[in-house]
Amino acid sequence: MALIKSISGIRGTIGGKPGEGLSPIDVVIFAAAYGTWLKKKGHPSNSIVLGRDARISGEMVSSLVANTLIGLGWNVLNIGLSTTPTVELAVPWTKAAGGIIITASHNPAQWNALKLLNDRGEFISDQDGKDLLTIADNQDFDFADVMKLGRLTQDDSFLQQHVDHVLGLSWVNKSVIEKTNFRVLVDAVNSTGGIVVPMLLKALGVQHVDVIFGEPTGHFGHNPEPLPENLTEMISKIKGGNYDLGIVVDPDVDRLCFISEDGTPFGEEYTLVAVADYVLSVKAGNTVSNLSSTRALADVTRKAGGEYFAAAVGEVNVVTQMKAVNAIIGGEGNGGVIFPESHYGRDSLVGIGLFLTHLANKGIKASELRASYPAYVISKNKIELSADLNVDLILATVAEKYKNEKVNTIDGVKIDFPDRWVHLRKSNTEPIIRIYAEASSEAEADTLAQQIMDVITEIAKG
Repeated sequence: MALIKSISGIRGTIGGKPGEGLSPIDVVIFAAAYGTWLKKKGHPSNSIVLGRDARISGEMVSSLVANTLIGLGWNVLNIGLSTTPTVELAVPWTKAAGGIIITASHNPAQWNALKLLNDRGEFISDQDGKDLLTIADNQDFDFADVMKLGRLTQDDSFLQQHVDHVLGLSWVNKSVIEKTNFRVLVDAVNSTGGIVVPMLLKALGVQHVDVIFGEPTGHFGHNPEPLPENLTEMISKIKGGNYDLGIVVDPDVDRLCFISEDGTPFGEEYTLVAVADYVLSVKAGNTVSNLSSTRALADVTRKAGGEYFAAAVGEVNVVTQMKAVNAIIGGEGNGGVIFPESHYGRDSLVGIGLFLTHLANKGIKASELRASYPAYVISKNKIELSADLNVDLILATVAEKYKNEKVNTIDGVKIDFPDRWVHLRKSNTEPIIRIYAEASSEAEADTLAQQIMDVITEIAKG
């Protein structure tokens, strides 16, 4: 069993003893902490939006959260089976005080989590998360008396509202998409993407849409992280069929990746690159991604006359940097597209609308679009250290060794070489350093990663 409490929410495996797994008691404690923290903010609204993905435990966890908030005196707007970006949009649309998404994102079926939003529909800040954890640890709750209990309202219309919102974006061109007559295969990994992605595609004028793993049962047909090794059935069907594009989302529909018409993965790192390429072709501006994302975004940004900025890993950090530099587009290399013209959250539906418009405008195949971008490969590794070692000191020593290169230390250590980069991040729970390296080929990226691991090993010995 596992239970992880952090500033961004609570996440764990369902079952087990309280404090060891995500038990009903842990759900209630954390929901009560969130509701109590939100009351302290003094927002004029007395409403909280609640939505969930389709995982097996979702209805149970959602009911626990809703009734805990009602017990604190909150009115709960339950939008039911939904997506993370749909809840993010629903919060400001309804002028609610906050929102909770019941989802463990790309984690397997035994996991679930509470993702917490502020009144802007954005993930709560680092300091807010710390304040909330203190309330949870102290169980500093004051529940309402019987005459001041909140009430529950159900509204299942928000997925349609989300689709309408995407079609309403001036950057999304239904006419050109419809004329292209795309044939699309969708892998929705048995969650809410199976409801809303086909709904969006039909609304965009895509007449031929096939879906695999579309029924939102929560019994995921494969590992739900949208990586090529988990998408073998989709890749096989595209190779053997007559499709222009494969579209894959994770269970809460905030990560997006594509499969080209020949069955080759477009690469989730290149989801944001392609969408940014389109947005920058319409309007010049700045872009942001996290330090572990591909350099290709910086390349296309500079080519379009904009400036690229890096942020620490984590959506809230990317959003903070985007606001600081007034970025026109941003996100993460895991297929997360953040388009401020819509909202400050990773949104696969917005990403689909922008990508299809771009592909239709280009009038080329998806594989040809992918080939038009700089070719990079990221190698992901980790090195385990003994528990008595000072990981921070090791990272500082690595930074000093490479001080003549471009070094960024806002989140671990990233070293930018002229034609490649390596990013070192320590784990907060284990004596591990994660090592991400990018170069023009897999062999070069692996070699760079091994070079840095050898340096770390020598430093540890010393």
